[in-house]
Amino acid sequence: MMTDVEAAQATGPGILIEGLTKTYDDLTAVDDLSLSIPRGEFFAFLGPNGAGKTTTIKALTGLVRPTAGRTLVGGHDVQVEPVEAKRRIGYIPDHPYLYEKLSGRDFFRFVGDLFSIPADVRDARMEEYFTPFDLMGAADKLIENYSHGMRQKLVISTALMHDPEVVIVDEPMVGLDPQSARTMKRLFKQKAHEGKTVFLSTHLLSVAEELADRIGIISRGKLIFLGTIDELRTRTHNDGDLEELFLELTQTGE
Repeated sequence: MMTDVEAAQATGPGILIEGLTKTYDDLTAVDDLSLSIPRGEFFAFLGPNGAGKTTTIKALTGLVRPTAGRTLVGGHDVQVEPVEAKRRIGYIPDHPYLYEKLSGRDFFRFVGDLFSIPADVRDARMEEYFTPFDLMGAADKLIENYSHGMRQKLVISTALMHDPEVVIVDEPMVGLDPQSARTMKRLFKQKAHEGKTVFLSTHLLSVAEELADRIGIISRGKLIFLGTIDELRTRTHNDGDLEELFLELTQTGE
C-alpha cells in the first residue's frame, strides 16, 4: 500500500517549469529555466541577489507573464488556467500586503471566504495555526498594531489555511523570533511529509541545508546546479557546509 507521499507523487509533479524565460528590455532575468519538483519534496531555490529567484516565483504565482516557456502548479498552467493553479498555491512573499484596518481574525476569515472554506473548517484552522505561533491573544487586534514578526506569522497561517498542494515561500524568516522560526520550519516540513510541494527561496543557507530534500542554485538567470547537497559536495570536491559550497559555486560561475 502506497504512503500519502507516494500516492501524491504518482499523480505528477507539484511544480513543473519548462523553458521559463523572462526579459525586461535588455535584461534577461531568467534564462531558459526548467525544473520538475515532485509532490512531497521540500525544495530550496538559492542564488545571489539579482539571480532570478524572485522573478521565477512571480512567474510561478502568476504575478508576471513569462517571455517564453510555461509554469505549471498541480498540473495546471498558471497562464492558461490561472484560477485553478492559484487555488493550489499557498504563497508567502517577502513583503506581504495586509489590510491593516482588519484584525488578524477578520483577515484570516476574509481569505477563507475567498477560497470558499466553510466557516467551521476555517475557524478550526485558525486555531490550528494561530496557537503554535502565539497569535490567538492578538487575533482581535488591528493588523496596523502588529509587529513585523506578528504580520509574518499571520501571513504564514493564512497561506496554509486552505491546505494548498504547493507552498511557495520567499524569505520567510525575516522578523521571526527563534521559537516562531522553529514552528515555521516544523510546519513546512510537515507539509512536505503530507505530500505537498514546498518551494523555498532563502538567503539563510543553514535553513536550506537543514530542511531541503534537494536544492537548485540559480546565477545570472541560469540554473547552475540541481540536486542534493551530497551531490553538490561530489561536484565541487568539497565536504564543507552548504554556505561554503554555495560561495564556491557562485563565485567561480561553474
